[in-house]
Amino acid sequence: MLESRGEVDERTRLDGEQSTCIEPDSAVQRVFNLLGKRWTGVLIASLMGGPGHFTDLRRAIPGISERMLSDRLSELVGMGLLNREVQEGPPLRVTYRLTRAGQELRPALLELTTWAQTHLGPEESRNCPSEEQLDPGAARRRA
Repeated sequence: MLESRGEVDERTRLDGEQSTCIEPDSAVQRVFNLLGKRWTGVLIASLMGGPGHFTDLRRAIPGISERMLSDRLSELVGMGLLNREVQEGPPLRVTYRLTRAGQELRPALLELTTWAQTHLGPEESRNCPSEEQLDPGAARRRA
């Protein structure tokens, strides 16, 4: 349930009617502050299939600039959702991998993907990750 205090906010509106809007709980606000940032959800979804290098991610996410990708990766590493692993060179390579906390976003991203495919239509949802991208083993488990 999205109610933070277990009750509906019944403040009086300007027109004299009672408002029945639910005040979102702070966890909902925090998760959308994170996933609502441009490219963050797509970046996490891109790593659901396994680890990736910066250049792999740059190619997998059309339209993201190198600076934005670098900023988002640093932010997600700092939040504990990604691990950054440096392989000594030459050439030096950096691999990004979801942590357990990052992997635990999979069910939520699958639900959001399903919702987008149902409610946004093909044009708006064409850049949403597919279920196979989010969960590569899904097809095998259904078979």
